[in-house]
Amino acid sequence: MSYILNIDTAVETASVCLSLNDESIALNENPIQKEAAAWIQQAIKELLNNQGVSLNQLSAIAVSSGPGSYTGLRVGMATAKGLCYALKLPLITISTLQMMAVSALGEKDGLLCPMIDARRMEVFTAMYDYELTEVMAPQALILTENSFEKVLQQKKIFFFGNGSVKFSHIATNSNAEFITISTNAKHLVPLSYKSLKAALFADLAYSEPFYGKAFYSPPAKPSL
Repeated sequence: MSYILNIDTAVETASVCLSLNDESIALNENPIQKEAAAWIQQAIKELLNNQGVSLNQLSAIAVSSGPGSYTGLRVGMATAKGLCYALKLPLITISTLQMMAVSALGEKDGLLCPMIDARRMEVFTAMYDYELTEVMAPQALILTENSFEKVLQQKKIFFFGNGSVKFSHIATNSNAEFITISTNAKHLVPLSYKSLKAALFADLAYSEPFYGKAFYSPPAKPSL
């Protein structure tokens, strides 16, 4: 019997999920991702208390590791690593895009293409089949009307996520289908349990978010 704490602060909402083996048993979600830093510790405490589970009963902690919101990724990773250090638990890191693909597994007759808005016409994206096998590796992509054209000539692709909206305005191939999918930490559960069983753990000292592209913070303006 394995309890896993699953954390996601990379997508539009922030959420934590407690799972038992490969089943989600409780979810705590905040629709305002920008509040994640102030919200997450209390949310975890409430989640565990409501289920009568202590931190010492956890077998591992899983976190969506990106791409996604820069600030959200840092909050989620720092929280997961801090708990793992303190509790001497293994850390499981999972691609945010693969987590999103899990939320769309009901669409069985095509490929799954999650998209996260990266401003202007750029998105973070990847592509998976129904077995969650990676067909296209996670990457930052500038969308054009010809994006994915070779694949779309042969197969249907389901596009979803907040980045897919802008592609829907320029895509013309009839095999491009756009769906609305809600993703949260419960969609980490099948992936985190699979990683736990296979002992696929991240290095606590060196794990960091996958931002998708270089993160740049402009220098502060000198005070006058």
